[in-house]
Amino acid sequence: MRLAPPDRRLSIAAYLASAAFGAFWGTWGAAVARVRDQAGLDDGGLGTALLCISAGALPAMLLTGRALDRWGLRCTAPLIAALGAAGLAAVLTAGGLAGLCAGLTGVGIASGAVDVAMNSVGGRAEQRSGRPVITRAGAVFSTGVVICSLGTGSAYAAGAPTWLPFAAVLLLSVLAGAAVHRALTGVPGAAPVGRPGPAATTRLPLPPLLLLGALGALAFASENAHQSWSVVFMQDVLATGPGLSATAPAVFAATVAVTRFAVSAVSPAHARAVLVAGAAVAAAGAAVVARAPSLPAALAGLVLAAAGTGALFPTLLSIVSRNVAETSRGRATAVVTVVSYLGFLLGPVYVGLWSSTTSLRGAMLAVAALGAALAALTLPLLRLSRYAVRPR
Repeated sequence: MRLAPPDRRLSIAAYLASAAFGAFWGTWGAAVARVRDQAGLDDGGLGTALLCISAGALPAMLLTGRALDRWGLRCTAPLIAALGAAGLAAVLTAGGLAGLCAGLTGVGIASGAVDVAMNSVGGRAEQRSGRPVITRAGAVFSTGVVICSLGTGSAYAAGAPTWLPFAAVLLLSVLAGAAVHRALTGVPGAAPVGRPGPAATTRLPLPPLLLLGALGALAFASENAHQSWSVVFMQDVLATGPGLSATAPAVFAATVAVTRFAVSAVSPAHARAVLVAGAAVAAAGAAVVARAPSLPAALAGLVLAAAGTGALFPTLLSIVSRNVAETSRGRATAVVTVVSYLGFLLGPVYVGLWSSTTSLRGAMLAVAALGAALAALTLPLLRLSRYAVRPR
């Protein structure tokens, strides 16, 4: 069945926003080492600076949710352009710890805002169309990460200055923001009519959202544990060189993209099964990595882990989008995203603590335990939340 033009434009806006978001983070991931060297920092200084991204993102997520409910989804368009500008500014001002911290705080603010905004657009599109827009948008994001990380790496290998890929991302984000603005023009709910609506006084029940956020935190903790530590595992445990070990995060992100495209064909009525099966596969993948005797075996485990974790958070957001009122979607998305994001932040720390206590192989077994816990807790916490999956 063909979508009505407003619903089609809404879906297109979600995909464009996700593509721009993925382009930014793919570029940033490939540029971290160059930015560290430009700022003259050691790894400890870089770690301190990276915390500023989270410091800016968390409050921005909550504020953006309220802004979207009050002023409409068209807030998404300027936020995308702002993320590109913040990235370029952070690179240009990275002349030391203070400059990089200031720049990355701006990146965190813009990134947190875009994260909530694009998922709110996807949630609105999914509820109106009945199609798995959030999961497909997540696949577009992952595809953007892979393409732009490889492109940025190639540009640096050719001798490009650190700022050049970020200038390209700024241009892309401005174009994407303009396209999102056009796509949302005339879409119901994309912009307020008259004075701001009743969103500020609409009561939002927090306990169900916190329960779903807890599931998202477990999913993100497992996902970011692999993304952050896979290269280190390959180099330190399997003694692979930098070139081969660098394939690990690319393999992981590419598998996540493929998984999300594949899972988007599954009916929303099977969301619970997707969550439980995904968590179990993620646990199995982490266990394979922990016991891998060689690079091919470890990459096979990473593929399993990525296939398991890839659809978890988009599926949770899809459940939220089908159970909240239009006037609360921004705030609901923000709450679930913030709680889930805490898992994203703590996942690498969790691996580090287990690694220092046991070994990196032991830490990967601890990551497998996160997947097992998620598989065990999914159905009980969904029942407690009373959030039903409503097929359209």
